[in-house]
Amino acid sequence: MNRRLWMSAVLSGMYFCSAGMARGQVAPSPPPFGEPMELLGFEGGHAGHNVKGAPYSAKATSETTQALADGTTIHRTTQSALYRDSQGRSRREVTLSGFGPLAASGKTHTLVTIADPVAGVHYVVDDEHKLVHKMNLRTHGGSASEGMAAGAFPQKMKTRMQAEEASGAVKKESLGTQTVNGVSAEGTRITRTIPAGGIGNDRAIQVVSERWYSPELQIVVKSVRSDPRFGTTTYTVTNIQKTEPDASLFTFPADYAVKQGGPGPNVMYRHGIEKAAPPSPND
Repeated sequence: MNRRLWMSAVLSGMYFCSAGMARGQVAPSPPPFGEPMELLGFEGGHAGHNVKGAPYSAKATSETTQALADGTTIHRTTQSALYRDSQGRSRREVTLSGFGPLAASGKTHTLVTIADPVAGVHYVVDDEHKLVHKMNLRTHGGSASEGMAAGAFPQKMKTRMQAEEASGAVKKESLGTQTVNGVSAEGTRITRTIPAGGIGNDRAIQVVSERWYSPELQIVVKSVRSDPRFGTTTYTVTNIQKTEPDASLFTFPADYAVKQGGPGPNVMYRHGIEKAAPPSPND
């Protein structure tokens, strides 16, 4: 996959995941894009109510180790910086390495999303091209389909989860409450069973996820996902500071071009880009 298509695929995934993040976080549930988005540091970023009055800053690390049949081991690490203010605005800076063309070059790339549930919009910021993708989460005179997409997809996943629990394909169990990296968190273990023959497998496959959710901050502070097909991914939130982040984190430079709509194939190279003022952190 060439660099343009690879980056477009990542940005498209960021659209759906950060759309959910813009509306806050809810109790643990399967990530909408499964393992790939979890690897990119989007654990816990699903749609829910706007989280107000619980500001914080933190660092997050996602590490994946995968052992192949020939003995080869693949290890990937993603670092993220997380911020949320008292009004529910959030910023996520995800630094990628070991993915696609970055793996061969040894370089890293940082992707930034700014989610503003107050204004009903979120932004994917491309610093390399001084470009911002602006997407509506509600129908403030914009596209109704964009607003619906942000909420409909997580609801569809929730309905699917309930159906799988009823069928016995998914089992949920409580792990109780414990302190994780300085905050009280509630643990849940989810075991998903793929029956023999479900994907051509000759025997059942079990995918086990353990998640620790902070009711105070309303985020997942730790998770471990073990899948025989993809290896083990551990996501951990550390350096949690329960203070108001700098207001400048929730805006972007005034000279950046702003394009309405979500990222798509080769979106950075299309025409129709307009100049627009950045959002004010006091709007």
